[in-house]
Amino acid sequence: MIKRIGFISTRIAGTDGVTLETKKWAEVLKRNGYELFYLAGELDVDDSCCMQEELFHFKHPEILEIQNFCFGRKTRPVEVTEKIHSIKEKLKKTIQKFIKKFDIDLIIPENVLAIPLNIPLGLALTEYIAETGIPTIAHHHDFYWERERFLVTSCLDYLSMAFPPLLNGITNVVINTLALQQVTYRKGMSAVLIPNVYDYETPPSPLDEYGLSLREKLGFSEDDLFILQPTRIVPRKQIEKAIDLVALMKLRRPALVISHSKGDEGDDYFYRILWYAEKAGVELIFIEDLIEEERDESKGTYTLWDVYKNADLITYPSGYEGFGNAFLEAVYFKKLIFLNRYSIYIADLEPLGFDVVAFEGFVTQNVVENIYRYLKSPALLENAVEKNYSLARKNFSYEVLERRLIPLVESYNA
Repeated sequence: MIKRIGFISTRIAGTDGVTLETKKWAEVLKRNGYELFYLAGELDVDDSCCMQEELFHFKHPEILEIQNFCFGRKTRPVEVTEKIHSIKEKLKKTIQKFIKKFDIDLIIPENVLAIPLNIPLGLALTEYIAETGIPTIAHHHDFYWERERFLVTSCLDYLSMAFPPLLNGITNVVINTLALQQVTYRKGMSAVLIPNVYDYETPPSPLDEYGLSLREKLGFSEDDLFILQPTRIVPRKQIEKAIDLVALMKLRRPALVISHSKGDEGDDYFYRILWYAEKAGVELIFIEDLIEEERDESKGTYTLWDVYKNADLITYPSGYEGFGNAFLEAVYFKKLIFLNRYSIYIADLEPLGFDVVAFEGFVTQNVVENIYRYLKSPALLENAVEKNYSLARKNFSYEVLERRLIPLVESYNA
């Protein structure tokens, strides 16, 4: 009987997409009576129900060293192979210890068997599952073949073996229809589609006085537009398209607020958008240091939800997304959305009829005029955001997750 479930990942902390979706799954599982435990390289959960091992983290120096030899080249030194297997054995012992300590009945690897940010961890998990047959629901958010930086590799043997592995007893879960097609085509394995979700049954609370103080802190007057880019600063987010939009809008204060950090893909893109914004005459306002998981008025910090509530317009010009957490969040907070028609949006979201300002490839004056059409008509804007909320509630709520996930867990009791 499945009662105790263990989440395993490189990181379960912060506001990255994998962490957010992990916590949503955890919330749904918990309200259905399951006990939950966590194993990762970085954690922000209660110490009593988790184990932390630094080598699980994709930013650990030894893991980063391995990555440098595994991608961007076609052969790897024998010393790297030996190091991969040495670390793999350490990680496998940690997995064994975790499962024994908390008496785990079923594990949920979160993206670690999909994207090869920590190759020894993927191998360790694959071997452990093959050797023990432990019930496993592998939650795949994005695959290596979806990222250009993983296409040239000296570790195709490991990618074929463990990202994801073809093993009996694993239920593979993907988050979009294109991934469902590709994992079948490339790996010859079946998968279940469970999209990203949000708690649409619990509407957001109104913006309070402290939350409203963020606008003043950032120097916005009552008449200024608060335009928010709610993503990390990485190339696939195409933030320069949001800068183009702000420049074309001819605002009194042309500014773009960016909520998240530079991420894990180097500094080059960060400096690129700094230069680009300067040339375009757009002020970039970075507020990562003002955002915490819980607001602290004594420190002057806010939650990401406070930021969303203050925004007048959400920019989401990504070239690629595994699904689109920021899209679901913008819909939840009933905000006007400006977005690029990325592939998953075209396949899984657009057919549902969401009312957004979309562009393809580059920003035109027509796009700007369309945005102003909404902003200048409160009735038109309200109709759009209410329609979007209703569609998301029907298709991407916690109840949708519950209907799809709980039967997968219970299937191991048969």
